[in-house]
Amino acid sequence: MNKLCGIDEAGRGPIAGDLVIAGCILHTRVEGLDDSKKLSPKKRDLLFQLIVQSADYHVVKFSAKEIDKHGVSACLKKGLLEIMQNMPTDNFLFDGNCKYGIDGLETMIQADGKIAEVSAASIIAKVTHDVDIIKESKKYPEYQFEKHKGYGTKLHIEMIKKHGYCDIHRRSYKLKALEPTLF
Repeated sequence: MNKLCGIDEAGRGPIAGDLVIAGCILHTRVEGLDDSKKLSPKKRDLLFQLIVQSADYHVVKFSAKEIDKHGVSACLKKGLLEIMQNMPTDNFLFDGNCKYGIDGLETMIQADGKIAEVSAASIIAKVTHDVDIIKESKKYPEYQFEKHKGYGTKLHIEMIKKHGYCDIHRRSYKLKALEPTLF
């Protein structure tokens, strides 16, 4: 029987940092898996270590510049296709409800909380995304990326107003809080 490759992404919504897509085939059972958003950072990090020791996985990243140039949907499609070409199975399940026109890809809403392989992919993607953005926070300390992970929080918006955009910001993401007012 073909093993299942679970696929999930992290970093679709932030206004800074990479979009990270991960595919994962588990070889042994990992206890405690769940949707990465439901786990504490400490628990995610512990599970990440267990997952990478007991799985085949493939990670694809797209920078803010690539997202601005191609759009997030095109990047997601390209990443999904790369994972499908690089994982040793033909049984793929992506968290969500959009197949991006890809044959052989199944989808399931909230699969990251229901299916172990998708939960594992969710954790790999989230930990990879967060580690990368924390590294960027050392390069751009004025934005405090370690606090908001690139999401459009009040603090992040204030830092953009104060310092402008940096190289890892997605300029194609329009924010009402940054648009000039008419009055």
